[in-house]
Amino acid sequence: MKTPNIALLQSKMGYAFNDEQYLLTALSHSSYTNETKTRGVDVCSNERLEFLGDSVLSFITSEYIHAEFAHKSEGELSKLRATAVKDTSLCEYAQQLGLGEHLLLGRGEDNAAGRARMSTLENAFEALIAAIYLDGGIELARKFVLPFVSEKIKLVVSGVETHDHKTALQHLVQQHKDMVLEYILLDESGPDHDKVFTVAAQLNGQTIGTGSGSSKRAAEQMAAKMGMRNFGDGKCKS
Repeated sequence: MKTPNIALLQSKMGYAFNDEQYLLTALSHSSYTNETKTRGVDVCSNERLEFLGDSVLSFITSEYIHAEFAHKSEGELSKLRATAVKDTSLCEYAQQLGLGEHLLLGRGEDNAAGRARMSTLENAFEALIAAIYLDGGIELARKFVLPFVSEKIKLVVSGVETHDHKTALQHLVQQHKDMVLEYILLDESGPDHDKVFTVAAQLNGQTIGTGSGSSKRAAEQMAAKMGMRNFGDGKCKS
């Protein structure tokens, strides 16, 4: 069973826990806690922290956009918040931290690519927020959350962020007649009711982005989003 690198994760987070048990609980998936119970060890899963983290995230995000966008209506603010806290955004934040590598999973879940499962990553990220809130208070939770949320909202407001990353990437590629874009299924794992698909976006046979999701379409969108970033950085124009 993989052991989380607590020091590395805290370094990436920019936060050192006073009580590391909060962090360990945030990383504990229900599959792990169920497995430990069969060995007579009672460990709490991150589900209760996830519940609290959802509310803390919503409050911090709402407070931020309310102060930042005084000219926008309630409806516009709600749309911005929804984009910043939706499941794909939370999954993206978790991936930026490399959170999946540090999760405590049961063997079955780990073997079924649970570390890349969108629902697992988004739930763990919310649990992480709650862990910081309980360990250090709202100000430190805000300090952790805002870099993710503010960057996401900045991209949405500027028009860079789009829900249809595949279409956006295709438009970029079409400006170069010698480029061919295709999506390749790299992996498909998990039970039929909860599969994880991993897809690569390839430009002229070169992988420019990979993504995972609960459907091929979702995985392709994640791969296209990474591909857009690499395209914009000039990493895939040669």
